[in-house]
Amino acid sequence: MSSVSNGHQDVDIDLAQLFRAVWKRKARILAATALVGCLAFVGASMMSPKYSSEARILIEPREPNFTTQTNVQAPTEPLSDELNIVSQVQLLQSVDLIKQVARDLKLYELEEFDPDTNPSAVSDLLVMLGLKKNPLDMAPEERVLKAFQEKLQVYQVEKSRVIGIQFTSKDPKLAAEVPNAMANVYRSLQSGAKLDSNSEAARWLEPEIANLREKVREAENKVAEYRGNADLMQVSETTSFSSQQLSDISAELARVRGERADAEAKAENVRNAIKAGKSTDTLVAITGNEAIQRLKASESEIRGKIADLSTTLLDGHPQMKALRSQLVGIREQITSESTKIAAGLENDANVARSRETQLIQQLNTVKADSARAGTDEVGLKALEREATAQRQLLETYLARYREATTRLDKGASPADARVISSAVEPHEASFPKVIPITIVAALATFVLSAVIVMLSELFSGRALRPVGPVLRGEGQEPHRDGAIETANERSAPAVAAPRAIASVPAATIPASLLSVQPDEDLADAMEETLELERPPRTEALEARDEFSIESVADYLIESRARIAFAISPSGDDGSTATVMLAREFDERGRKVVLIDMTGSACPTWLMAARKDLPGITDLLCGEAPFSETIHPDRLSGADVIPQGNSDVRQAMRGADRLSMIADALADAYDLVLVECGPANAESVARLSRNGAHEIILSAPKPDEQELVEIMAAFEKVGYSDLVLMSGGGNRQRKAAKRSAA
Repeated sequence: MSSVSNGHQDVDIDLAQLFRAVWKRKARILAATALVGCLAFVGASMMSPKYSSEARILIEPREPNFTTQTNVQAPTEPLSDELNIVSQVQLLQSVDLIKQVARDLKLYELEEFDPDTNPSAVSDLLVMLGLKKNPLDMAPEERVLKAFQEKLQVYQVEKSRVIGIQFTSKDPKLAAEVPNAMANVYRSLQSGAKLDSNSEAARWLEPEIANLREKVREAENKVAEYRGNADLMQVSETTSFSSQQLSDISAELARVRGERADAEAKAENVRNAIKAGKSTDTLVAITGNEAIQRLKASESEIRGKIADLSTTLLDGHPQMKALRSQLVGIREQITSESTKIAAGLENDANVARSRETQLIQQLNTVKADSARAGTDEVGLKALEREATAQRQLLETYLARYREATTRLDKGASPADARVISSAVEPHEASFPKVIPITIVAALATFVLSAVIVMLSELFSGRALRPVGPVLRGEGQEPHRDGAIETANERSAPAVAAPRAIASVPAATIPASLLSVQPDEDLADAMEETLELERPPRTEALEARDEFSIESVADYLIESRARIAFAISPSGDDGSTATVMLAREFDERGRKVVLIDMTGSACPTWLMAARKDLPGITDLLCGEAPFSETIHPDRLSGADVIPQGNSDVRQAMRGADRLSMIADALADAYDLVLVECGPANAESVARLSRNGAHEIILSAPKPDEQELVEIMAAFEKVGYSDLVLMSGGGNRQRKAAKRSAA
C-alpha cells in the first residue's frame, strides 16, 4: 500500500482535470490557432512559388545502328548492376556535366543562380561583423554551381535501372529545360566516351595488325621450308605422302596374299582329285578351262553316238570299237589337261608368293621412312600451331579493327541510356503548398497550446490527486485537485482511509492503542496519537470501523493494489478475516483470488468444496497445471487456490516461484490476496521478493507487544507501511458465521 510518511503523500495525474483545464481555456487556444493559421496562410501566399519538373532515364545496353556480318556474333553486354546505376547517378551530378548545362542554358546570366550579386542589408551587416563569409569572395562559377546543386536532385528509382532528374526553379520553363538538357548532355558524354574508346582501339590495332601480318608470313614460310627439307609431301590436309604410300602397299600386300592362298588351294584340290582318280567335273578350276570344256563336249558327242549305234550294232562291231577307242583318248586328254591346269595353278601360287615377298620388303622400307617422317612431323606441327595461332590472332584483330572503324561515326555508338520520360513545363507550384502549410501550422499551434496548458496544470499541482492514505499536518489537508489548502479553507469533510500503522515509530504507539478495543475507539485513539486534525465525520462514516474489512477493501480499491500479502499472527481468526476480505472484494464487483499459504489450511476449509483439491503446493512442486489449481469459492464469486496435497517442505523449496505466480494472476484478477498465516517477516519478504506489495496485518485481537515486534521485524526487511485489519462490520460477521456453519 502506498502510504505517506513525514508529511508527504503519493499522487497520481488527474486526466479529467487536465481536459477540464484545456476546455476552460478553449477560447484562447482556438484564438491562437486561428491567428497562427492566418499568419501561415498569409506568409505562404507571399512566398515566391517554386516549380519542379522531372526527367527519367533508363540505363540499358544499346546495340549500334548498323548490322554486322552474319558470321560474326556481337558480344552481348551485361545488364547494369546496382553499383553501375549508383555510379551513373554520381556522373549525372558531376561538376563537368553541370558546367556544360550551365553554359548551354546561359545560367550565369540569371540572378536566380547568383543571388549574391545583390546582397541584402542584413547579409552586408553579417559580413561586416565577421559572422558570415563574404559570398563575393567565391568565383562566379562556383556560386552558380552551388545554387544549381541546391536545386538539383538525382536519384535512382527503387528496384529499377531508372534514374530520375528533378530540378526546382522559380521559372517553370527553366524547371523543365534543365532536366532535359542534363539528359541530353549525359547521353552525349556517354556516346562521346564510346567514340573515344573506338578511336583509341582503332589507333592501337593498326600497328598491331601490321606486326601480326609479318609474323604470320614468317611462320608460314618456316612451315613450308621445314616440310621441303624433311621431304614431308602433303597429299591432303590430313594425309602425308609416306602415310599414303604405306597404306597402298599394305592394301596390295593383302590382295597378293589372297591370290596366293587361292591359287595354292585350287592346285592342291585338282592334284588330289587326279591322284585319287575322282572326277574333276565339279572343280571350278577344271570346268572353267576352255580346253576342258571342248573335250567334255566331244566326249558327250561320242557317248551319244555309242548310245545310238548300240541299238543296231553289237559291242564287237568295228564301228563300236572305234567309238570306244575315241572315248578313251578323250578321257586321257582331259586328265592330261587337268594336270596342266594344276601345274598352272601351282605356278600362279609361286608367282604370288614371290610378289608377296617383294611387297613385304617394300612395306618394311616404307615403315622405316614413315617412322622418320613422324619424327619430322612433330617439329612441323609445332611450326603449324604457331602459324595458326598468329593467323587467328590476326583475324581477331582484323575483325575488331573493322568493327571499331565502322563505329567511328557519331551515330554509330549510341549511349547506354535512353530518355523514357521527358520533363514538361509544370503548371502548379511545388512550393509553397498554402493549404497544407496552413493546416499543419494551425494543428501544431493547437496541440502545442493544449500541451502548454496541461504542463501548467501539472506544475501548479492542480492536476494531481492523492492515491494513498492522507497524513495531514496541523492546519492542512489535501485539496481534491491535489493542491494543499489550510484548515480555514476547508469546505467539505474528508473521508479518512485506513491508516498505515508503520507510518509512526513503534516506540511511540501507546498501550491504549494496541489493546483490544472496539473498532471506533481504536480509530479515535490512533487519530489522537498521531495528532492529526480532520473534519467532523458524518453519521454514515462513524458507523463504519476504520480498520474493518470494509475499510481495508475501500483502501485497496482506491490504491489500485494488485497483490497483497496477509499476515495472521493469531492464526485461523486472522485467516478467516482474510477470507471475508476476499468475499467483500467480490461483492464490490471485483475479481479476486486468494492463495492459501497457511499451515492449517483454514482458507481452504472455508472456501473450497473439498480439502483434497490440487492447490499451491502441487503447483510449486510441478505436479499440477496452473488451470487445475484455481477453484471457485463455494459461498461467493471469488476464486481460491487451496493448500494442495503435495509435501509442504518440498513445495517451500520452490517458494521463490510464488512471486511469478502472483504476477501472472495479477494480469487476470483485480487483486491477488496471499494468506500467509502466522508467518514471520523474513518468510514474507522471501515470498514477495521485497516487491512493492501491500502487507495486511490481519489481527482481530491485536496484542501490544506482538504488534511492536511485528512492525520492527517488517521494518528490518524493508516494509515500513503495514495495513491493520482488526475486525469486520456486521455484514462480514454474518458471512463469517455462515461460513463456519
